[in-house]
Amino acid sequence: MKREQSTATPFWRDTRIIPILLQILFVVVLVIIGSFLFNNAMTGLDKLNIKFGFDFLNKTAGFDIGDKSIEYTPRDSYLRAYMVGIVNTIKVGFVGIIIASIVGVFAGISRLSNNWLLRKVSTVYVEIFRNTPLLVQIFIWYFAVILPLPKIESELNLGPIFISNRGTAIPWFNATSGSTVWIILFIVGLIAAVIVRSRLINKQIETGTNTHSGLWSLTVFIGTLLVALLITRSAPFIFDYPSINGRLYEGGYILKPGFQAILIALVVYTSAYIAEIVRGGIQAVSKGQVEASKALGLKNSTTMSKVIFPQAIRIIIPPVTSQYLNLIKNSSLAMAVGYPDLVYVSSTVINQAGHSIENITLVILVYLTLSVITSIAMNIFNKKFQLVER
Repeated sequence: MKREQSTATPFWRDTRIIPILLQILFVVVLVIIGSFLFNNAMTGLDKLNIKFGFDFLNKTAGFDIGDKSIEYTPRDSYLRAYMVGIVNTIKVGFVGIIIASIVGVFAGISRLSNNWLLRKVSTVYVEIFRNTPLLVQIFIWYFAVILPLPKIESELNLGPIFISNRGTAIPWFNATSGSTVWIILFIVGLIAAVIVRSRLINKQIETGTNTHSGLWSLTVFIGTLLVALLITRSAPFIFDYPSINGRLYEGGYILKPGFQAILIALVVYTSAYIAEIVRGGIQAVSKGQVEASKALGLKNSTTMSKVIFPQAIRIIIPPVTSQYLNLIKNSSLAMAVGYPDLVYVSSTVINQAGHSIENITLVILVYLTLSVITSIAMNIFNKKFQLVER
């Protein structure tokens, strides 16, 4: 019998090749569109006799920035001004994420509380701040809450804290000669305590005997701090208390009105969404877990912290990551109340030096970088809580 001759499948009909070809075609089309848009922009700039480039960043800025976390004067360059804006954006984003997480978790758990008043208050909080525009909330906090505060001559005095329409002055700490040693040994002690606790817990699981992991890890951490004290023979920092000199604050740390408004608005707005995510994550845990905890005689607080929340956090982390990214991007609204974040500084640079495309590109790259870093950090955190399948 003659063997049947097999014919090769043409590559345009091969199911293994077609997806690759489609991806290549998509990339080519994307490159063509991008090249067209870039060339069109360059042609427009040439017609306007505008040179594309980032050399302007080395020129003198010539404008002041009121709220700055790093050293800056009008004699510095545009690049230095950008650094001030980036640091301010990171500051409001980082602090906002921490506070919004705490408030959101508390509000989310409160929505499931057996206490009628606490449950209703948290529900009203969530529904109001989640369903009103963020920009409106920023304006309300700035114009209706912060600016009507008493003048600095008749400020509200809460111990070492001063509150007025010029901002809030709080005690702060200044570094000492031994601060670097304290920081290094603090980190070393923290890592050592985590390692000791992890190994003792594993030993306790294997042997069934109480290894007092918490006590030993705390001992290691405190011992490391005592070593830092013996080496430096000084405190890690000294407190700097604010005071009022005429119509100005001196000392401490000053929270300017713009920073307060954008921070409060971002926190209450984002925490309202986080609260709903937390509530949904807790309710997604099987009711059998709660019933089993009650059967073992565990208290409600113990059940929540040791049984329910560790399981719910696997559901909570992914959507909360999106809220963190939204908070960082929403901080660009800070220029509405005069807080000098990245967008505020960029708009000032555009008004003075032009170069709109370059400035917008820098803003996009910075926000993209911050978002990617946040996503990577949360993905690493998420992997720590994922169930490991056998």
